[in-house]
Amino acid sequence: MTFNRSEIMPGVWLTCITTDKFKSGCLSVNMITQLTRETASLNALVPMVLRRGTKSYPDLESFAGRLDDLYGAGITPTVRKIGEIQTVGLIADFVDDRYLPEETDLFAQVLELAAEMLLEPVREKGLLSESYVESEKEKQLDRLRSRINDKRSYALQRVIECMCDYEDYAISRLGDEESTENITAKSLTERWMTLLETAPMEVFYIGGKDFKSVKKMLRKALRDLPRGELDFDIGTDIRMNTVEPKARHFTEELAVTQGKLSMGFRLGEIMDDPDYAALYVLNALYGGSVTSKLFMNVREKLSLCYYASSMCDVNKGVLFVYSGIEFDKYDAAYNEILAQLEAVKTGDFTDEELNSARQAVAAELRTYMDSERDLEHYWLSRNLRGEECDPMEMSAMVEAVTREDILNAAQGIVLDAVYFLKGEEDEEEEE
Repeated sequence: MTFNRSEIMPGVWLTCITTDKFKSGCLSVNMITQLTRETASLNALVPMVLRRGTKSYPDLESFAGRLDDLYGAGITPTVRKIGEIQTVGLIADFVDDRYLPEETDLFAQVLELAAEMLLEPVREKGLLSESYVESEKEKQLDRLRSRINDKRSYALQRVIECMCDYEDYAISRLGDEESTENITAKSLTERWMTLLETAPMEVFYIGGKDFKSVKKMLRKALRDLPRGELDFDIGTDIRMNTVEPKARHFTEELAVTQGKLSMGFRLGEIMDDPDYAALYVLNALYGGSVTSKLFMNVREKLSLCYYASSMCDVNKGVLFVYSGIEFDKYDAAYNEILAQLEAVKTGDFTDEELNSARQAVAAELRTYMDSERDLEHYWLSRNLRGEECDPMEMSAMVEAVTREDILNAAQGIVLDAVYFLKGEEDEEEEE
C-alpha cells in the first residue's frame, strides 16, 4: 500500500493510496468550506442537486443507465461536518480495472462522469434546475424534521446545540429548516459557483492505479474547474474553558417514556497540544466501549440506565455522554456519570480496564485498512488537521498509551452543559 499526497492544481490536493488489496476502487471529491449558519444549508443541498442529472445524462433514469454501463458503479453525494468545517462533494465506488478486460479504463470513465456532475449539472437559463432544487430541498427538510424521531441522536444533537450555542459547532451538517426553506434555484446556483471558485478541494483515490497516472487523469477531468481567490480561512475554534463558571442545565419535555440524559464536556488544556492516541483510549476507557466504566458500572452494575456511552470529538476538543434513563433516576445517573469520570481523572482504574480500552481502539483502527470508505474518511479528517499518521501507525501509538498519558489527558475535562429530555406527564405527576 503506497501513500502519496500532493497539490495537483491550485487549491486541489490529491491523496492517492495505491493498493491491490481491494477488488473495487474509491474516488471522492470534497469541497472544503467553513461551517456557518448562513451557508450550511446551501452547501448541503449542492451535491444533492448535482447528482440529479448532468448535461449528458439530464435525469435520474439516464444517469442510472450510465452507471449500469459502468459495471454498476455508484456515485453518491456526501456532506460531512468535521469540527467546524463542512465538506461537500461526491464519492464513487467502482470495479478496479485489474478485474476488467484489458482495453477497459473504467476509472477514467467514472472520473469523467463525476467531473461532469461537479461542473456541468442540468441548468435552465443558466440556473440549476428549479424542479430539482425544489425536490431536493423538500427531501432535506424531511431529513431535518425527522431527526426528532430518533430520540437518542436528537438528545445528543440538542446538548451540542445548547453547549455550543455561541459557536458554529452547534450547526448541523445539513443546516437548519428556516435556511433550507429560503433556498432558491438562484441562491443555490450562486453558492455552487462560489464553492467551485473559492473552496479548497480534497480528492481521494484508493485503488490499483499509481499516483502519476491518477494525477494526470484528474488534471484532465478538472481542466475546466473555475478557480478564483481561494478561501483558506477555514478551521475550528477550540474553546478550552466552559461558557459560564458553572455547568448550564437544559430541560425539554416531549411525549417520551424514557428520559434522555446528555452531558457535554470541554477537554481543556490537552487541546493546546493534543495527544490523539491518549484521547481515543480515554474515551474508550470512560464510555466508548463495552468494557468502559459507564457501561460496566452505570449500566450493568448499578442498573441506572438503559444505555450509557461517551463520544469524543478531538477536532473540536469536546466529549459527550448520552444515556437513556428512567425519569426518577436522573439524580443518581447524573452523579454516577460524574463519579466515573472522576475515577478516570484520579487513576481509579485497573490495568485490565486500560488494556481493554487500548485493544478496543487499536482493533477499530486496524479495521479501517479493510475498507476503502473507512480509509477515505480517516484520511480526510487527518488532512484537515494536518496530521500524517496512517491507521496502523495510530494503532501502534494507541497500544503504547500509558496510565500517565490518560491522567494527563483527563485532568482538564470539565462539564459545560447538561440536557435532559423528559416526558410531558412527568411534570403533572410532580404537581
